[in-house]
Amino acid sequence: MTLYGGIETGGTKINCMIASHPNDIRASITIPTTSPEQSLEQVVNFFKEQKKAGLEPAAIGLGSFGPVDLDPQSPAFGSVTSTPKPGWQNVPLLQILKNELMLPMVFDLDVTAAAVGELTWGAGNGLKSLIYLTVGTGIGGGVIADGKPLRGLVHPELGHIPLRRDPQNDPFTGMCPFHGDCLEGLAAGPAMERRWGSRAEYLPADHPAWRLEAHYLAQALWVFIVCFSPQRIILGGGVMSQTGMFPLIRKETLQMLNGYVQSPRILNEMDAYIVAPGLGSKAGILGCVAMAKQAFDTAANEVKPC
Repeated sequence: MTLYGGIETGGTKINCMIASHPNDIRASITIPTTSPEQSLEQVVNFFKEQKKAGLEPAAIGLGSFGPVDLDPQSPAFGSVTSTPKPGWQNVPLLQILKNELMLPMVFDLDVTAAAVGELTWGAGNGLKSLIYLTVGTGIGGGVIADGKPLRGLVHPELGHIPLRRDPQNDPFTGMCPFHGDCLEGLAAGPAMERRWGSRAEYLPADHPAWRLEAHYLAQALWVFIVCFSPQRIILGGGVMSQTGMFPLIRKETLQMLNGYVQSPRILNEMDAYIVAPGLGSKAGILGCVAMAKQAFDTAANEVKPC
């Protein structure tokens, strides 16, 4: 059985894994995200130790928090760019790890990796298009169109769309250092904590925070539906562990669309249209493994010249 590696770098932790499939995970570790030097050294040590144990992957998928440079022609390809995380700006992540591990690697945004994982093995299996949105320390999203991740000038930044904020109902002006009251600035976990004075996981299910959170997320899904027309929307991340959010979001999204999108998936199947990740909290890291598998399979199937 061919094994593949995954590295998912997040704002608070880094997940590493060696697996062939979600049901065949051979090794995994979670590392705190501290400085690039400390964290990446631990990543490298994990894979070197697994190699000694006979678990060397054929390729590694690397999914990083962003923004990242995905242009292979760019001198900064494989780097984290304008992240607000101290110490990680302009870190050439891909190059550092390739130099140390000497293995084929494929690189993408962490939420795009999660979208690939859900498409391959999770709630998007069998579909051609989907959006994976994570709502946690930050908000970001991966878009799958015609079976492949969508990218253009850069990668989609779904967490930084503007929203309608009513200052009377919500005087909180947002905390995104770039845009203030964009989606991430209003609805990410740190924004909830600053607005309400408590971390999201400690707020009771009947707290007004959840209705406001659902309102902002429904606004975003309205935009994504009319812009990208995905076959399914998958909502992950720590904030979405409050499962009572899903009925609120579905109801508000349907109201905001107001009958404009005439699809049975929207009108009659909302419970199956806006869903939790099929891979649960492992969507991102298993997505990295799936990216590695895809890249390896593609390379193996390429026709070599005589």
